[in-house]
Amino acid sequence: MAINVEIKKTGNENNISILRKFSKRVQSAGLLQKVRSKRYSERNMSEAVKKKKALKSIKRREEIAMMIKMGKIIPNAKRGHRR
Repeated sequence: MAINVEIKKTGNENNISILRKFSKRVQSAGLLQKVRSKRYSERNMSEAVKKKKALKSIKRREEIAMMIKMGKIIPNAKRGHRR
C-alpha cells in the first residue's frame, strides 16, 4: 500500500520551510516507520529452496561421515582442530 505525500508551495514560502513541512507530513503519515520495519524482514523459503537446502545438508553429512571413516577428520572435534 503506497501513500503519497504531496506538498505545495504557498505564497513566498522558502525552500527550508517547504522541506520542514514535507518532513512533518511524512512523519505524520508513518511512512518511515513502515519502511524501516520492513527493512530487515526476510521472505519465507519456497518448497524448492527448502528441499535443495535439505539435500545439500544430507550430502554434506555423508561427506563428513566418509572423511571420518577414512581418518581425515577427528570425530566430534572442535572447529579448527582437524588433521
